[in-house]
Amino acid sequence: MRELFIDASRGLAGDMLCASLLGLFNEPEDMAAQLNALRVPGVTYRLEEANRYSISGFHLAVDYLGREEDGTDAHTHRGLGDIRQIVCGLSMPDRLKTQVMEIYGLIAEAEAKVHGRPVQLVHFHELGAMDAVADIAAACLLIDALAPERITVSPVCTGFGSVQTAHGLLPVPAPATAQLLKNVPCLAGQIEGELCTPTGAALVKYFTDGFSRMPLMTVRAEGYGLGRRDFGSLSCVRAILGEREEHMIELCCNVDDMSPEAVGFALDELLRAGAPDAWYEPIGMKKNRPGLLLCCLCSEEQRDEMLRLLFRHTSTIGIRETLCRRYVLKRQRVLVDTAYGPVGLKISDGYGVERRKAEFDDLARIARDQSLSLAEAEELLRER
Repeated sequence: MRELFIDASRGLAGDMLCASLLGLFNEPEDMAAQLNALRVPGVTYRLEEANRYSISGFHLAVDYLGREEDGTDAHTHRGLGDIRQIVCGLSMPDRLKTQVMEIYGLIAEAEAKVHGRPVQLVHFHELGAMDAVADIAAACLLIDALAPERITVSPVCTGFGSVQTAHGLLPVPAPATAQLLKNVPCLAGQIEGELCTPTGAALVKYFTDGFSRMPLMTVRAEGYGLGRRDFGSLSCVRAILGEREEHMIELCCNVDDMSPEAVGFALDELLRAGAPDAWYEPIGMKKNRPGLLLCCLCSEEQRDEMLRLLFRHTSTIGIRETLCRRYVLKRQRVLVDTAYGPVGLKISDGYGVERRKAEFDDLARIARDQSLSLAEAEELLRER
């Protein structure tokens, strides 16, 4: 599994995040050129090599009308409608424009909550400056180009103290940032100052699949995004791209007092909730009683929900957990036209093998329509 890990333990700002992502590409300068092809009005991206406290990385400068923006221009006021008009004019796929607006929607909701006004009346100050538009659009494009299957983010370091904003001197994290970081693991850290900006918080809140320490993975690339400000200690975002072995959790419990209907219902509920697999096996239990071993596979993120369902829909009072490695073939489903109508085809490949199998429902339909057995229908499709 291709995984992107974002280390926000030394800070998190939009430009730093984008710079760290650029460091993951073999030709970061070419990607920076693609950022300029977005045609953010008045904006020019400049990728610069940087070194802070003996750590080499990149700084992504955003020049607006000939000068570098830093998000401190409090005279720029734009509403969500103004932002939408700007985003609609960007040279990027519509799906990425949608992502940009959804991220701004998170920011607008946070601002509305903090200031006690409707979202439609929120006006952006620092966030309305063109560097924020540029940061969010760039992050969406870069993550799309990297195409990770999963994104994990470390606990976010916010810094502490106070920060000067358009609303005056505010505590760190700033109120809108704190609102965006609800339900996100955070720490103040040892550096005084604003280490996490609203833009950075919104980006990871939107893209992350989970917050944790760096998962077990084989590292393929590493990038450091460095900011302009010197806090007296290293402040950066580190991005790591790698391959993660797929681990699954197997949850099992023994039961000897459930009806067959109840067992079937329990398995159906587990599968409906997203368990990759669920099954039962006959076993012998204490006092020579015949019983069943009920099992399901799930990811770590699914564990709590699957435990809840097992306790709710079975009579067990205890569940065992085993961590498993899972090796799978790459899978895809394609729809092919045949003389017997469209047929869904499941294709699996990897480890030097390839398998093709028609969807059962389509195979059964052909068998009934042609008065054939399943095996004969399968052979008929193979001949075609």
